[in-house]
Amino acid sequence: MHTDTVMGTERAAAGAFPDPRAPRRRLWQLISPALPVGAYSYSTGLEYAVEAGWIADAETARDWMMAQLLHLHARIDLPALIRLHTACDAGDSAALEYWNAWLCASRETAELRAEDLNQGRALARLLSDLGLAEAVPWSARDDACWATLFALAANAWNIPLDEALEGYLWSWCENQVAAAVKLVPLGQTDGQRLLGALADGFSAVAEVACGLDDDELGSSLPGVALASMLHETQYSRLFRS
Repeated sequence: MHTDTVMGTERAAAGAFPDPRAPRRRLWQLISPALPVGAYSYSTGLEYAVEAGWIADAETARDWMMAQLLHLHARIDLPALIRLHTACDAGDSAALEYWNAWLCASRETAELRAEDLNQGRALARLLSDLGLAEAVPWSARDDACWATLFALAANAWNIPLDEALEGYLWSWCENQVAAAVKLVPLGQTDGQRLLGALADGFSAVAEVACGLDDDELGSSLPGVALASMLHETQYSRLFRS
């Protein structure tokens, strides 16, 4: 082998030439169903909606999930994620605290808040164990929102904001579809069709989120809130929310 080739290989292995694809691989890691944060154990009210007959097939499941993408994620989660990512990038701890608290206050039920905070704490601990120093203070807190730690990781791993937004939506949709496949139930092929249909709307959701000023943020879906509250006393449950 030519000497220059050998030296080039050694430099690459030593990190002299950072891999431009590394942030994307980190995003895949962050949104993987294998990420040990317990996301698979939550249905975000979907379990009660199926029990009540509100969702009975792929079409009604799509309507349920798309409504949340357009009215909750577009107006609450994604705008908060944008601001949290910006705060991380600027090293603005006050803004980070503000938007974490705002997002926590936006959860309308005890179950929805617990779902968010439990996953946030789990992600904080995981990121700390993976050597992300910025996550360490959050791992000891009980008010760490999922989007806050997601934004922190995306910023530290140089994941572009637009890709982080789509990854965040994909992760939520994938968990919802997996829950619907079990609960409705849906076939695996119908589940994949549903996931594809939801993903086709990501650009529109992100566009809305990016165009909102601070005083335009906030939304509510009473049906989701009711499903979440009624799920707390549902007789038979597979999911924690």
